[in-house]
Amino acid sequence: MQKETGCRKCVLLIFRKKQFLDISVKWTFQETFPPKYLHYDSETSRQLMCDKCPPGTYLKQHCTARRKTLCAPCPDHHYTDTWHTSDECLYCNPVCKELQDVKQECNRTHNLVCECQEGRYLEVEFCLKHRACPPGYGVAQAGTPERNTVCKRCPDGFFSNETSSKAACRKHTNCSALGLLLIQKGNAVHDNMCSGDSGSSPKCGIDVTLCEEAFFRFAVPTKVTPNWLSVLVDNLPGTKVNAESVERIKRRHSSQEQTFQLLKLWKHQNRDQNMVKKIIQDIDLCENSVQRHIGHVNLTFQQLSNLMESFPGKKVGTDDIERTTKTCTSSEQILKLLSLWRTKNGDQDTLKGLMHGLKHMKAYHLPKTVTQSLRKTIRFLHSFTMYRLYQKLFLEMIGNQVQSVKISCL
Repeated sequence: MQKETGCRKCVLLIFRKKQFLDISVKWTFQETFPPKYLHYDSETSRQLMCDKCPPGTYLKQHCTARRKTLCAPCPDHHYTDTWHTSDECLYCNPVCKELQDVKQECNRTHNLVCECQEGRYLEVEFCLKHRACPPGYGVAQAGTPERNTVCKRCPDGFFSNETSSKAACRKHTNCSALGLLLIQKGNAVHDNMCSGDSGSSPKCGIDVTLCEEAFFRFAVPTKVTPNWLSVLVDNLPGTKVNAESVERIKRRHSSQEQTFQLLKLWKHQNRDQNMVKKIIQDIDLCENSVQRHIGHVNLTFQQLSNLMESFPGKKVGTDDIERTTKTCTSSEQILKLLSLWRTKNGDQDTLKGLMHGLKHMKAYHLPKTVTQSLRKTIRFLHSFTMYRLYQKLFLEMIGNQVQSVKISCL
Protein backbone atom coordinates (compact mmCIF):
# COMPACT_ATOMS: atom_id res chain seq x y z
CA MET A 1 0.00 0.00 0.00
CA GLN A 2 2.84 2.37 0.93
CA LYS A 3 4.66 1.39 -2.28
CA GLU A 4 1.59 2.27 -4.35
CA THR A 5 1.28 5.65 -2.63
CA GLY A 6 4.96 6.38 -3.33
CA CYS A 7 4.47 5.63 -7.02
CA ARG A 8 1.54 8.05 -7.17
CA LYS A 9 3.68 10.79 -5.62
CA CYS A 10 6.41 10.03 -8.14
CA VAL A 11 4.00 10.30 -11.09
CA LEU A 12 2.55 13.54 -9.70
CA LEU A 13 6.03 15.02 -9.30
CA ILE A 14 6.97 14.08 -12.90
CA PHE A 15 3.71 15.61 -14.18
CA ARG A 16 4.33 18.87 -12.34
CA LYS A 17 7.88 19.05 -13.65
CA LYS A 18 6.58 18.52 -17.19
CA GLN A 19 4.03 21.36 -16.73
CA PHE A 20 6.80 23.65 -15.45
CA LEU A 21 8.99 22.67 -18.42
CA ASP A 22 6.18 23.39 -20.92
CA ILE A 23 5.53 26.80 -19.32
CA SER A 24 9.25 27.59 -19.41
CA VAL A 25 9.51 26.63 -23.09
CA LYS A 26 6.45 28.74 -23.98
CA TRP A 27 7.82 31.71 -22.03
CA THR A 28 11.15 31.33 -23.80
CA PHE A 29 9.37 31.27 -27.18
CA GLN A 30 7.48 34.46 -26.31
CA GLU A 31 10.54 36.33 -25.08
CA THR A 32 13.04 35.45 -27.83
CA PHE A 33 13.40 37.59 -30.92
CA PRO A 34 13.29 36.81 -33.73
CA PRO A 35 10.53 34.30 -32.90
CA LYS A 36 11.62 30.63 -33.14
CA TYR A 37 10.11 27.35 -34.27
CA LEU A 38 11.17 23.71 -33.82
CA HIS A 39 12.50 21.91 -36.90
CA TYR A 40 13.80 18.34 -37.19
CA ASP A 41 17.19 18.31 -38.93
CA SER A 42 17.61 15.05 -40.85
CA GLU A 43 21.41 15.49 -41.12
CA THR A 44 21.98 15.61 -37.35
CA SER A 45 18.75 13.84 -36.31
CA ARG A 46 18.14 16.69 -33.86
CA GLN A 47 15.39 19.19 -33.15
CA LEU A 48 16.69 22.67 -33.97
CA MET A 49 15.36 26.09 -32.93
CA CYS A 50 15.05 27.98 -36.22
CA ASP A 51 14.23 31.67 -36.78
CA LYS A 52 10.81 32.36 -38.27
CA CYS A 53 10.64 34.48 -41.43
CA PRO A 54 9.68 38.19 -41.02
CA PRO A 55 6.69 39.95 -42.68
CA GLY A 56 7.22 40.52 -46.40
CA THR A 57 9.12 37.23 -46.94
CA TYR A 58 8.51 33.49 -47.26
CA LEU A 59 10.45 30.46 -45.97
CA LYS A 60 12.87 29.27 -48.64
CA GLN A 61 14.97 26.85 -46.56
CA HIS A 62 14.82 25.65 -42.95
CA CYS A 63 17.82 26.25 -40.77
CA THR A 64 20.47 23.56 -40.28
CA ALA A 65 23.21 23.05 -37.71
CA ARG A 66 25.49 25.13 -39.93
CA ARG A 67 23.10 27.71 -41.48
CA LYS A 68 20.33 30.04 -40.35
CA THR A 69 16.81 30.02 -41.79
CA LEU A 70 16.78 31.29 -45.38
CA CYS A 71 13.91 33.70 -46.19
CA ALA A 72 13.19 35.34 -49.57
CA PRO A 73 11.10 38.47 -50.44
CA CYS A 74 7.50 37.93 -51.49
CA PRO A 75 6.92 38.37 -55.24
CA ASP A 76 4.81 41.23 -56.60
CA HIS A 77 1.14 41.18 -55.60
CA HIS A 78 1.89 38.85 -52.66
CA TYR A 79 2.39 39.55 -48.97
CA THR A 80 2.93 38.16 -45.47
CA ASP A 81 2.05 40.34 -42.48
CA THR A 82 3.36 38.27 -39.52
CA TRP A 83 6.41 36.26 -38.48
CA HIS A 84 5.76 32.81 -39.91
CA THR A 85 7.05 29.47 -41.24
CA SER A 86 5.11 29.32 -44.50
CA ASP A 87 6.91 28.48 -47.74
CA GLU A 88 4.65 30.75 -49.77
CA CYS A 89 3.21 34.26 -49.53
CA LEU A 90 -0.44 35.17 -49.58
CA TYR A 91 -1.98 36.64 -52.73
CA CYS A 92 -3.17 40.27 -52.40
CA ASN A 93 -6.82 41.09 -53.01
CA PRO A 94 -6.89 42.46 -56.58
CA VAL A 95 -9.60 45.15 -56.14
CA CYS A 96 -11.87 46.68 -53.52
CA LYS A 97 -15.49 45.67 -53.27
CA GLU A 98 -18.45 47.71 -54.45
CA LEU A 99 -18.79 51.15 -52.77
CA GLN A 100 -15.26 50.91 -51.36
CA ASP A 101 -12.14 52.99 -52.05
CA VAL A 102 -8.49 52.02 -51.64
CA LYS A 103 -7.12 53.15 -48.28
CA GLN A 104 -3.69 51.50 -48.70
CA GLU A 105 -2.25 49.75 -51.72
CA CYS A 106 -0.96 46.20 -51.45
CA ASN A 107 2.74 45.76 -50.65
CA ARG A 108 4.94 42.89 -49.43
CA THR A 109 3.88 43.32 -45.78
CA HIS A 110 0.23 44.30 -46.17
CA ASN A 111 -2.77 43.18 -48.13
CA LEU A 112 -4.80 45.72 -50.09
CA VAL A 113 -6.72 47.80 -47.50
CA CYS A 114 -10.14 49.10 -48.49
CA GLU A 115 -12.66 51.30 -46.72
CA CYS A 116 -16.22 52.35 -47.42
CA GLN A 117 -16.76 55.50 -49.46
CA GLU A 118 -17.57 58.83 -47.81
CA GLY A 119 -20.96 58.69 -46.11
CA ARG A 120 -20.94 54.89 -45.68
CA TYR A 121 -19.74 52.33 -43.13
CA LEU A 122 -18.96 48.60 -43.18
CA GLU A 123 -21.65 46.28 -41.83
CA VAL A 124 -20.65 42.61 -42.22
CA GLU A 125 -19.70 42.63 -45.94
CA PHE A 126 -21.68 45.63 -47.14
CA CYS A 127 -21.08 49.39 -47.15
CA LEU A 128 -24.27 50.92 -45.82
CA LYS A 129 -25.23 54.60 -45.72
CA HIS A 130 -24.64 56.42 -42.46
CA ARG A 131 -27.77 56.88 -40.40
CA ALA A 132 -29.41 60.30 -40.87
CA CYS A 133 -30.63 61.77 -37.57
CA PRO A 134 -34.27 62.93 -37.84
CA PRO A 135 -35.57 66.33 -36.65
CA GLY A 136 -35.31 66.52 -32.87
CA TYR A 137 -32.10 64.51 -32.90
CA GLY A 138 -28.52 65.61 -33.56
CA VAL A 139 -25.30 63.78 -34.36
CA ALA A 140 -23.56 62.74 -31.13
CA GLN A 141 -20.82 60.79 -32.95
CA ALA A 142 -20.20 61.29 -36.66
CA GLY A 143 -20.14 58.16 -38.78
CA THR A 144 -16.84 56.76 -40.01
CA PRO A 145 -15.98 54.09 -42.62
CA GLU A 146 -16.09 51.55 -39.76
CA ARG A 147 -18.97 52.90 -37.64
CA ASN A 148 -22.50 54.15 -38.14
CA THR A 149 -23.70 57.60 -37.04
CA VAL A 150 -24.79 57.87 -33.41
CA CYS A 151 -27.84 60.08 -32.90
CA LYS A 152 -28.96 61.66 -29.64
CA ARG A 153 -32.16 63.51 -28.82
CA CYS A 154 -31.61 67.26 -28.49
CA PRO A 155 -31.48 68.31 -24.83
CA ASP A 156 -33.39 71.27 -23.38
CA GLY A 157 -32.28 74.52 -25.00
CA PHE A 158 -31.20 72.83 -28.25
CA PHE A 159 -32.98 71.85 -31.46
CA SER A 160 -32.56 70.24 -34.88
CA ASN A 161 -35.07 70.93 -37.65
CA GLU A 162 -33.38 68.85 -40.36
CA THR A 163 -32.65 65.25 -41.27
CA SER A 164 -28.86 64.98 -41.38
CA SER A 165 -26.01 62.52 -40.86
CA LYS A 166 -23.61 65.35 -39.92
CA ALA A 167 -25.45 68.18 -38.14
CA ALA A 168 -25.41 68.37 -34.34
CA CYS A 169 -28.19 69.95 -32.28
CA ARG A 170 -28.07 73.75 -32.22
CA LYS A 171 -28.71 76.14 -29.35
CA HIS A 172 -32.00 78.01 -29.30
CA THR A 173 -31.62 81.62 -30.41
CA ASN A 174 -31.25 84.03 -27.50
CA CYS A 175 -33.89 86.59 -28.51
CA SER A 176 -33.04 89.08 -25.77
CA ALA A 177 -29.35 89.10 -26.80
CA LEU A 178 -30.51 90.23 -30.27
CA GLY A 179 -32.74 92.92 -28.77
CA LEU A 180 -35.86 90.98 -29.75
CA LEU A 181 -38.90 89.54 -27.96
CA LEU A 182 -39.51 85.81 -27.48
CA ILE A 183 -42.92 85.11 -29.02
CA GLN A 184 -42.78 81.29 -29.09
CA LYS A 185 -40.48 79.06 -27.06
CA GLY A 186 -38.54 76.51 -29.05
CA ASN A 187 -38.43 72.76 -28.50
CA ALA A 188 -36.36 69.86 -29.80
CA VAL A 189 -37.51 70.34 -33.41
CA HIS A 190 -37.74 74.12 -33.83
CA ASP A 191 -35.93 77.23 -32.66
CA ASN A 192 -37.21 80.04 -30.45
CA MET A 193 -39.30 82.49 -32.48
CA CYS A 194 -38.28 86.11 -31.95
CA SER A 195 -39.88 89.42 -32.87
CA GLY A 196 -38.89 93.08 -32.58
CA ASP A 197 -41.04 95.69 -30.82
CA SER A 198 -42.67 96.58 -34.13
CA GLY A 199 -43.49 92.95 -34.83
CA SER A 200 -41.23 92.86 -37.86
CA SER A 201 -38.37 90.41 -38.37
CA PRO A 202 -34.78 91.69 -38.04
CA LYS A 203 -33.07 92.65 -41.28
CA CYS A 204 -30.13 90.80 -42.79
CA GLY A 205 -27.98 93.94 -42.91
CA ILE A 206 -25.19 93.36 -45.44
CA ASP A 207 -22.98 96.42 -44.91
CA VAL A 208 -21.01 96.25 -48.17
CA THR A 209 -21.91 93.80 -50.92
CA LEU A 210 -19.46 91.91 -53.12
CA CYS A 211 -20.18 94.26 -55.99
CA GLU A 212 -19.75 97.40 -53.90
CA GLU A 213 -16.46 96.07 -52.58
CA ALA A 214 -15.27 95.36 -56.12
CA PHE A 215 -16.42 98.79 -57.38
CA PHE A 216 -14.92 100.75 -54.48
CA ARG A 217 -11.69 98.76 -54.00
CA PHE A 218 -9.67 100.83 -56.49
CA ALA A 219 -10.33 103.92 -54.33
CA VAL A 220 -8.39 102.40 -51.39
CA PRO A 221 -4.71 103.42 -51.40
CA THR A 222 -2.04 100.78 -50.81
CA LYS A 223 -1.02 102.79 -47.74
CA VAL A 224 -3.74 104.87 -46.12
CA THR A 225 -2.60 108.21 -44.71
CA PRO A 226 -4.29 109.60 -41.55
CA ASN A 227 -6.12 112.31 -43.51
CA TRP A 228 -7.21 110.10 -46.41
CA LEU A 229 -10.91 110.05 -45.48
CA SER A 230 -10.95 113.86 -45.10
CA VAL A 231 -9.38 114.27 -48.57
CA LEU A 232 -11.95 111.90 -50.04
CA VAL A 233 -14.87 113.67 -48.31
CA ASP A 234 -13.70 117.10 -49.52
CA ASN A 235 -13.38 116.00 -53.14
CA LEU A 236 -16.53 113.92 -53.56
CA PRO A 237 -19.17 115.96 -55.44
CA GLY A 238 -22.67 116.57 -54.17
CA THR A 239 -23.82 116.45 -50.55
CA LYS A 240 -20.86 116.05 -48.21
CA VAL A 241 -20.74 113.34 -45.58
CA ASN A 242 -20.76 115.20 -42.25
CA ALA A 243 -17.86 115.12 -39.80
CA GLU A 244 -19.84 113.17 -37.18
CA SER A 245 -20.50 110.32 -39.64
CA VAL A 246 -16.83 110.29 -40.69
CA GLU A 247 -15.70 109.99 -37.05
CA ARG A 248 -18.21 107.22 -36.44
CA ILE A 249 -16.87 105.31 -39.47
CA LYS A 250 -13.29 105.75 -38.20
CA ARG A 251 -14.21 104.37 -34.76
CA ARG A 252 -16.08 101.34 -36.03
CA HIS A 253 -14.10 100.13 -39.05
CA SER A 254 -10.62 99.21 -40.24
CA SER A 255 -8.79 101.37 -42.80
CA GLN A 256 -10.03 99.64 -45.96
CA GLU A 257 -13.54 99.24 -44.59
CA GLN A 258 -13.63 102.97 -43.75
CA THR A 259 -13.33 103.84 -47.45
CA PHE A 260 -16.05 101.34 -48.39
CA GLN A 261 -18.42 102.66 -45.74
CA LEU A 262 -17.75 106.29 -46.62
CA LEU A 263 -18.40 105.75 -50.33
CA LYS A 264 -21.54 103.78 -49.57
CA LEU A 265 -22.87 106.58 -47.34
CA TRP A 266 -21.95 109.21 -49.96
CA LYS A 267 -23.70 107.13 -52.64
CA HIS A 268 -26.87 106.95 -50.49
CA GLN A 269 -26.91 110.70 -49.74
CA ASN A 270 -26.49 111.58 -53.43
CA ARG A 271 -28.70 108.96 -55.03
CA ASP A 272 -30.69 111.61 -56.94
CA GLN A 273 -27.65 112.91 -58.84
CA ASN A 274 -27.35 111.64 -62.40
CA MET A 275 -23.76 110.50 -61.97
CA VAL A 276 -24.60 108.57 -58.81
CA LYS A 277 -27.72 107.11 -60.44
CA LYS A 278 -25.40 105.57 -63.04
CA ILE A 279 -23.17 104.13 -60.31
CA ILE A 280 -26.17 102.66 -58.46
CA GLN A 281 -27.53 101.21 -61.71
CA ASP A 282 -24.21 99.50 -62.46
CA ILE A 283 -23.92 98.07 -58.95
CA ASP A 284 -27.51 96.78 -59.15
CA LEU A 285 -26.75 95.06 -62.47
CA CYS A 286 -23.68 93.46 -60.91
CA GLU A 287 -25.61 92.28 -57.84
CA ASN A 288 -28.36 90.78 -59.98
CA SER A 289 -25.71 88.74 -61.80
CA VAL A 290 -24.14 87.61 -58.52
CA GLN A 291 -27.57 86.60 -57.23
CA ARG A 292 -28.11 84.48 -60.34
CA HIS A 293 -24.89 82.62 -59.56
CA ILE A 294 -25.20 82.02 -55.82
CA GLY A 295 -28.64 83.27 -54.79
CA HIS A 296 -30.22 79.88 -55.53
CA VAL A 297 -27.79 77.97 -53.31
CA ASN A 298 -29.69 76.75 -50.24
CA LEU A 299 -27.30 75.40 -47.59
CA THR A 300 -27.87 73.85 -44.18
CA PHE A 301 -26.31 75.32 -41.05
CA GLN A 302 -23.58 72.65 -41.14
CA GLN A 303 -22.80 73.33 -44.80
CA LEU A 304 -22.55 77.09 -44.13
CA SER A 305 -20.19 76.31 -41.23
CA ASN A 306 -18.05 74.11 -43.51
CA LEU A 307 -17.99 76.83 -46.17
CA MET A 308 -16.70 79.47 -43.75
CA GLU A 309 -14.22 77.02 -42.20
CA SER A 310 -12.51 76.74 -45.59
CA PHE A 311 -11.67 80.49 -45.57
CA PRO A 312 -8.28 81.72 -44.32
CA GLY A 313 -7.67 84.01 -41.35
CA LYS A 314 -10.12 84.55 -38.49
CA LYS A 315 -13.18 82.33 -38.70
CA VAL A 316 -16.80 83.46 -38.70
CA GLY A 317 -18.18 81.95 -35.48
CA THR A 318 -21.13 79.60 -35.12
CA ASP A 319 -23.14 82.33 -33.33
CA ASP A 320 -22.75 84.64 -36.34
CA ILE A 321 -23.69 81.81 -38.71
CA GLU A 322 -26.72 80.91 -36.63
CA ARG A 323 -27.81 84.57 -36.46
CA THR A 324 -27.38 84.81 -40.25
CA THR A 325 -29.67 81.81 -40.83
CA LYS A 326 -32.33 83.55 -38.72
CA THR A 327 -32.14 87.07 -40.14
CA CYS A 328 -31.24 86.43 -43.81
CA THR A 329 -33.09 84.61 -46.55
CA SER A 330 -31.35 81.61 -48.13
CA SER A 331 -30.39 83.81 -51.12
CA GLU A 332 -28.66 86.33 -48.81
CA GLN A 333 -26.89 83.99 -46.36
CA ILE A 334 -23.64 83.38 -48.28
CA LEU A 335 -23.28 87.08 -49.13
CA LYS A 336 -23.86 88.05 -45.49
CA LEU A 337 -21.23 85.56 -44.27
CA LEU A 338 -18.72 86.84 -46.85
CA SER A 339 -19.35 90.38 -45.55
CA LEU A 340 -18.82 89.20 -41.95
CA TRP A 341 -15.59 87.42 -42.93
CA ARG A 342 -14.20 90.58 -44.58
CA THR A 343 -14.92 92.83 -41.59
CA LYS A 344 -13.57 90.20 -39.16
CA ASN A 345 -10.32 89.97 -41.14
CA GLY A 346 -9.54 93.66 -41.37
CA ASP A 347 -8.43 94.60 -44.87
CA GLN A 348 -8.70 91.24 -46.59
CA ASP A 349 -9.98 90.95 -50.16
CA THR A 350 -13.15 88.83 -50.24
CA LEU A 351 -12.48 87.57 -53.76
CA LYS A 352 -9.03 86.35 -52.71
CA GLY A 353 -10.61 84.70 -49.68
CA LEU A 354 -13.11 82.99 -51.98
CA MET A 355 -10.35 81.71 -54.25
CA HIS A 356 -8.43 80.36 -51.25
CA GLY A 357 -11.60 78.70 -49.97
CA LEU A 358 -12.28 76.98 -53.30
CA LYS A 359 -8.89 75.24 -53.09
CA HIS A 360 -9.79 73.78 -49.69
CA MET A 361 -13.54 73.16 -49.97
CA LYS A 362 -13.09 69.58 -51.17
CA ALA A 363 -11.96 68.58 -47.67
CA TYR A 364 -15.30 69.84 -46.28
CA HIS A 365 -17.44 67.80 -48.70
CA LEU A 366 -19.61 70.67 -49.90
CA PRO A 367 -22.02 69.95 -52.77
CA LYS A 368 -20.45 70.34 -56.20
CA THR A 369 -23.18 72.84 -57.15
CA VAL A 370 -21.90 75.18 -54.42
CA THR A 371 -18.29 75.19 -55.62
CA GLN A 372 -19.43 75.60 -59.23
CA SER A 373 -21.61 78.60 -58.30
CA LEU A 374 -18.82 80.28 -56.32
CA ARG A 375 -16.34 79.68 -59.15
CA LYS A 376 -18.76 81.33 -61.62
CA THR A 377 -19.16 84.30 -59.24
CA ILE A 378 -15.39 84.81 -59.07
CA ARG A 379 -15.04 84.64 -62.86
CA PHE A 380 -17.87 87.12 -63.31
CA LEU A 381 -16.46 89.67 -60.87
CA HIS A 382 -12.97 89.39 -62.36
CA SER A 383 -14.19 89.79 -65.93
CA PHE A 384 -16.66 92.63 -65.36
CA THR A 385 -15.20 95.21 -67.76
CA MET A 386 -17.36 98.01 -66.37
CA TYR A 387 -14.94 98.25 -63.42
CA ARG A 388 -12.29 99.91 -65.58
CA LEU A 389 -14.81 102.30 -67.13
CA TYR A 390 -16.24 103.05 -63.72
CA GLN A 391 -12.81 103.67 -62.21
CA LYS A 392 -11.99 106.23 -64.87
CA LEU A 393 -15.38 107.88 -64.48
CA PHE A 394 -15.09 108.01 -60.70
CA LEU A 395 -11.56 109.38 -60.63
CA GLU A 396 -12.51 112.11 -63.10
CA MET A 397 -15.46 112.94 -60.88
CA ILE A 398 -13.49 113.36 -57.63
CA GLY A 399 -10.70 115.28 -59.32
CA ASN A 400 -6.97 115.27 -59.73
CA GLN A 401 -6.26 116.04 -56.06
CA VAL A 402 -7.46 112.59 -54.93
CA GLN A 403 -5.47 110.95 -57.71
CA SER A 404 -2.30 112.70 -56.61
CA VAL A 405 -2.86 111.76 -52.97
CA LYS A 406 -3.45 108.15 -53.95
CA ILE A 407 -0.31 108.02 -56.14
CA SER A 408 1.81 109.47 -53.34
CA CYS A 409 0.57 106.71 -51.05
CA LEU A 410 1.47 103.90 -53.47
